[in-house]
Amino acid sequence: MKKQHLPQKTCVACGRPFSWRKKWERHWDEVKYCSDKCRRNKGNPDSD
Repeated sequence: MKKQHLPQKTCVACGRPFSWRKKWERHWDEVKYCSDKCRRNKGNPDSD
């Protein structure tokens, strides 16, 4: 699969788009956050 054809989602914490990654292959439907940092700060979107 070419990079331009990878599925994308929007991070629920920061609102940025992110693409499918191999490590998320088995649970892509459950992925909500673009990074561990966003997952940790899910209740506080202003934290960077």
